Amino acid sequence: MTAELRLSINDATYPVTVDTRETLLDTLRERLGLTGTKKGCDHGQCGACTVLAGGRRVKSCLTLTVTVDDRAITTVEGLARDGVPHPLQRAFIEHDALQCGYCTPGQLCSAIGMLAEAADGWPSAVTEDLTATPALDDAEIRERMSGNLCRCGAYPGIVAAIRQVAP
Repeated sequence: MTAELRLSINDATYPVTVDTRETLLDTLRERLGLTGTKKGCDHGQCGACTVLAGGRRVKSCLTLTVTVDDRAITTVEGLARDGVPHPLQRAFIEHDALQCGYCTPGQLCSAIGMLAEAADGWPSAVTEDLTATPALDDAEIRERMSGNLCRCGAYPGIVAAIRQVAP
C-alpha cells in the first residue's frame, strides 16, 4: 500500500509517494537524496538517524514517513541558514566535538531538540528541581544526550559545545 505525501523538509516541499511501511530515514536518504542523516543501527539505539520533526527530536529509523506528513522536518542539511552554520555547528568545530563525523548529524539534531526540551521545562532523569527550568550543567547535558552514541568518544567536546550554546 502506498501513500502520496507532501513533506516539508528543510523549508522545501517534496511531493513523494511512499510505501506505508517506509521509514523516514529511508525516505530521506533513498528517495530524496538527503544523505546527511545516517543509518547506524537501524534499531533506534545509536541516534545517528536523529532529525527534528515539528521541532522535536525523533529517530528517523523508527519513524514511519506517513506519520510526519503534517510536521516540518529538519535534517542536518537544514541547520545552516544562508550558508551560515548554526551556532551549534560552529561550537562543535570549536570544541573538536567530532572525529569520524558519522554520528555528528544525529548529535547536532538531537542537541538542538534537547535544548528546546530544556527551554520548555522538560525534566530529565537527573533534574533535581522539577519546578524550575532545568540548568544545563554537564550531568544534565550528558543525560539528555545519552541516546546518541559516539563510537570515537568525542563526548567531552560534544558536552562542551552544547554547554557553549545553551542559554
